[in-house]
Amino acid sequence: MANDDVLVNIERLADEEHRLYERHRTGTPLTDDEQRRMRELQVHLDQCWDLLRQRRARREFGDDPSKAEARNESTVEGYQQ
Repeated sequence: MANDDVLVNIERLADEEHRLYERHRTGTPLTDDEQRRMRELQVHLDQCWDLLRQRRARREFGDDPSKAEARNESTVEGYQQ
């Protein structure tokens, strides 16, 4: 997956996350399914951002960015902010 593809995926996921967040912010409670979907979106976004950072780091240090791989949920969610 190329950087542009990762960025398009991030944009698509973020748009969906923002729609759900706006519903919640305006007082409409999210259903259980929507809450689960919100959590899934957050994890997928973290994975995409991590993949993009890996690709950029590999390129910066002369390695092949296509060798970067998406990390699993437990890895990306375990990072400290």
